[in-house]
Amino acid sequence: MNSIVYMWLGEQPYEPVWQMLHARAESVAIGQEDEVIYSCEHQPVYTTGRRGVDNRLGAELPAPVVHSDRGGEMTFHGTGQIMLYPVMNLRKREIGVKQYVFLLEQSCIELLKEHGVDSKRNCGFPGVWTEKGKIAALGVRINKGVAYHGMALNVHVDPAWFAAINPCGLQSGVVSICNFTEPLPLSELADQWQRHLQSLL
Repeated sequence: MNSIVYMWLGEQPYEPVWQMLHARAESVAIGQEDEVIYSCEHQPVYTTGRRGVDNRLGAELPAPVVHSDRGGEMTFHGTGQIMLYPVMNLRKREIGVKQYVFLLEQSCIELLKEHGVDSKRNCGFPGVWTEKGKIAALGVRINKGVAYHGMALNVHVDPAWFAAINPCGLQSGVVSICNFTEPLPLSELADQWQRHLQSLL
């Protein structure tokens, strides 16, 4: 298949991007529009998945909460974090859900390796981990054979945002690329990341 069009959206509020992903997935499902990979940095927000699991540690959170339709539990999206949002027709590509999750994780692992950061999967839990803690979260939605939502990679995130929740229900720490090396600008890292994903497809 031809390469997928990629778009860096810069800093964006969460809800309009979510609505855009949903609309694009609907169009891809009926063959009206092509697959696409979006990437952006969100304004600070906490999101929950379809099950609505609220894992805040206190009564108040330092940013708004949005109940989305992705998989996974509550997590943080915001400053210093790259979102990778492929809208991909898994049915047409004959890719299963588990295989798709594996591909997303692998693209992140390969990006991190390129920058000298060793990372791996944590058996049974979606996302990517380092020896110091979790560095990338994953939550996808499959509708009519089309995947949307995606992954969040911490580049230089203030850990205080994560201190307000128990991310992904685990008591492990959360880390960023900056804990290991001086990172490139988000837009450059995002472009490298989507290239890794496309090379795996």
